[in-house]
Amino acid sequence: MSTQEFRHIVRIVGNDIPGAKKAIVGLTQIKGIGYNFATAILDTLKINTNTNIGFLSESNVQSIEKLITNPIAGNFPVWFLNRRKDIETGGNMHLLTSDIPFTLRNDIERERTTNSWRGYRHMYGLKVRGQCTRTTGRKGGAVGVAKAGKPAPAQAAAAPAATAAAPAATAAAPAAAKPAAEKKAAPAEKKK
Repeated sequence: MSTQEFRHIVRIVGNDIPGAKKAIVGLTQIKGIGYNFATAILDTLKINTNTNIGFLSESNVQSIEKLITNPIAGNFPVWFLNRRKDIETGGNMHLLTSDIPFTLRNDIERERTTNSWRGYRHMYGLKVRGQCTRTTGRKGGAVGVAKAGKPAPAQAAAAPAATAAAPAATAAAPAAAKPAAEKKAAPAEKKK
């Protein structure tokens, strides 16, 4: 830990990170930075992963921001980035925060407008990556026959009346069955 004053909130790439968090956990709160990427950043800058973010100096925070915004300058391998061979620019880059959903929406819209197969699957809410859909993926868009609704009020009122009459009928049934059993038993005794 440094002798610098503790800061309760540290702002990195537009995100407010609580100063009590460990450096590795605090960096993963930034959208687009996972655990491995955060570890690589801290290892490159030789910052202890267990120090609290509130104790980092201003120069450390600026070097972290610089490395996050341009990881290629920090000699990170290309496969470490989350957007390789971008269609518009053709370059490799690492997307952060609100750029991720924005780029995703643009990619899906481009596939729809080009009438690609992936675009059709996205348009109809189906699975895109070749998964089986015979048994799974049934939630979502309504396809096929609609489910029946609740029963009508007249049927619902008739049902309790029928259930109330049923116990009375079952009580009368054993009494009626008793004499028939006695009649069957009587001829059997005569045969002996």
